Amino acid sequence: MALDPNDRRRLAVEFCGLPFNTPLVLLSGCVGFGEEYTRVEGFSNRDAGAVCLKGTTLEPRLGNAPHRVWETPGGMLNSIGLQNPGSRAVIDEILPALDFTETRFFANLSGSTVEEYAELTRRFDDSPIDAMEINISCPNVREGGVLFGNDPEMSHRVVAACRAATAKPLVTKLSPNQTDVAENARRCIEAGTDGLAVVNTFVGMAIDPRTRRPVLGENKGGLSGPAIKPMALLKVHQVYQVARGHHIPIIGQGGVASAEDALEFMIAGASAVGIGTALFYDPLVCVRINEGLAEYARGHDLDRISHLVGTLEIDPDGGQDRGPAGPTVGEDA
Repeated sequence: MALDPNDRRRLAVEFCGLPFNTPLVLLSGCVGFGEEYTRVEGFSNRDAGAVCLKGTTLEPRLGNAPHRVWETPGGMLNSIGLQNPGSRAVIDEILPALDFTETRFFANLSGSTVEEYAELTRRFDDSPIDAMEINISCPNVREGGVLFGNDPEMSHRVVAACRAATAKPLVTKLSPNQTDVAENARRCIEAGTDGLAVVNTFVGMAIDPRTRRPVLGENKGGLSGPAIKPMALLKVHQVYQVARGHHIPIIGQGGVASAEDALEFMIAGASAVGIGTALFYDPLVCVRINEGLAEYARGHDLDRISHLVGTLEIDPDGGQDRGPAGPTVGEDA
């Protein structure tokens, strides 16, 4: 079912001052540099509000030793290690080939030092990229990455350095592998981030019982997919409590595979919703999610799907006054 003009109007949102076709964002590392899925019949970048390009470092990286990807119950582990051709190749060779009339394109920046992040930002500032996602939360590189993302003070320093290097929108990608994600969000907001991506993958491991060794070449990797959705949803809710007072929008992400998943993240406080692992087994998932979002908006008389953001209703008493609970395990129903 194709979306009619009214449906497309309902799904259009604004994020960091940028107009999006829909609230969906194709996540970094899942669509290469914006061209991988264009070879799939029926796929269009127009079905997404934005595409986050593969993580890019100042200089080329070969990435981690294999194995790099491992399927798990309800998800997958990845330990790619930020393999990429380096910032110059991305800016000079890849960006000119992208169709910026189809959707918005975000660069995804990763570094090992604050200075590298700042230099990367300066380079992409002088490019047609629409915005930059600061990846301070990658769990599968040995230096930088998650080390920055788990320390609110380091997160602040990285974001501040990037902020000083560009006037383009900055979106900071937060790590879930930390004690207080809301506090980290607050420090990033103070440093000047325009948006937040919540959250990156959770650190995990897989073991081969025959060899008694880790399956992944770097021992651990980032867990994504439906298995992490409940945890990611809570992180979005927690960060929204901080972000809403500063009018900082959130890309909610983690296990989104259906319109219902996307709706949950928006209700929790996400202005946009990231699609990642689901693309690996359903390249046209965005079409189906958009259709489901449009159907929900029509059915609930929502002129704009964005009116749903942050509408979660929580009992301030935590449900303590709702009367007796239902039967517990082992009791008769």
